[in-house]
Amino acid sequence: MTSAAQPVPTRPTSRDVARAAGVSQASVSLVLGGKWRGRVSEATAERVRGAAHELGYRPNLAARNLRLGRTRTALLVVPALTNEFFARVYTGAAGVAAEHGFGVVLYPSPDGTGPARDPFDSASASLDGVIASSMAAGALDELRGAGLPLVMLDSDPADTGVAARVNLDIADGMQQVADHLLALGHRRFVHLASAVDSWTFAVRGRALQNALRAVPGTSVRTVPAALDVHAGLIAAEHALAAQGPRPTAIVCDDDILAAGACKAARRLGLRVPDDLSVTGFDDLALATAVEPELTTVRLPAEQVGERGMSALLAVLDDRPAEPGSLPVHLVARGSSAAPPTDAPRA
Repeated sequence: MTSAAQPVPTRPTSRDVARAAGVSQASVSLVLGGKWRGRVSEATAERVRGAAHELGYRPNLAARNLRLGRTRTALLVVPALTNEFFARVYTGAAGVAAEHGFGVVLYPSPDGTGPARDPFDSASASLDGVIASSMAAGALDELRGAGLPLVMLDSDPADTGVAARVNLDIADGMQQVADHLLALGHRRFVHLASAVDSWTFAVRGRALQNALRAVPGTSVRTVPAALDVHAGLIAAEHALAAQGPRPTAIVCDDDILAAGACKAARRLGLRVPDDLSVTGFDDLALATAVEPELTTVRLPAEQVGERGMSALLAVLDDRPAEPGSLPVHLVARGSSAAPPTDAPRA
C-alpha cells in the first residue's frame, strides 16, 4: 500500500496576511511597502507586520521590481572607508534599506574627496538613487548626469538639483562648544580648522566666530590643517608657539585634529586641561581612547544614514522626506576645564 503524496506547502500570499490580520489587501500593501503612515493606524500596521512574520510571508520582490522598473539598489558615496563616522552612516542606511528589500552599495571617493567615475557602466540602469556626503561632492559629477534622485547628507541648503537632504544642526553644535568654554572662563582661542573645502566645516567656522564675537574680550585665531592627527599636531604646535599671549583653548573641527592638538600640547610641556583645554567634534571612538578623554560634540551618524535612506525611499514613492535637522549635543569630558589663572609663554 502506497502512502498518499504529501501536499507541497504553498507560499503565503498577501491575501493570507490580510485574512490573518483582519484587514484589506490594500492595507497589507501599504504597510509592507512602507507607505502606511497617514493612511492606516500604527496598531493596524503592527498587526499586519505581526501576521506577515507569523506566516513567514515574503513579498515577491522580483515581480514588484519589474512592475516598478527598480533594481532596489542605492549607492552611498562617502569620502573614505577608513573614517569611522561614515562607517556608522552606512550601518544606519543599510539597516533601513534591508527593511525595504533594498541593498546599499558603498562607494568611497578616491583620495577622500576627489572626483570619481560612474561606478557602473550605466548608473541609471543599475541604481535607484544616490545618497552622498557633501564631503564627497566632487565624486558626483558623473552621477549627476545619470538622472538619478540624489539625497545629500550634511550639505548646503542652497544647493540645487537635490531630491532631498539630511542635515545635522552643526552650527548649534559649535555654539554649544563655545558656550561651554566661555562659561569656564576662556577668552583666548585657536580654531584648528579642517582644510577640507566642505559646507559642514565652513558652518563650524562661521558658528564659532559668531559665538565668540558676541562676547567682549575674546580673540580667536584660525589655523587650517589637513584632516589627520599629524597635521593637527604640527598646526597646533605652531599656533601654541606663536608670538603673543598663548591661547587657553583649542577648538577643533574634528576629533582627529583634537588628538593632534593634545599631542602638540604634550610636546610643549603643557598639561590638558590644566594649561590648555582642547575640544573635538564628532565623538568618534578616538574621543575616549585618548587621555584625558575629549570634550566633543556627538553626531548621530547611524541616524544620518537611517534618515538618508528613508529620504530616498520617500522620493522614490513620491512622498515628502522628513523635514528638519538632526540635533547634536556636547559631551563634556576631561579635556576641558577652567583656564589657568596665569598662562605664561611656553
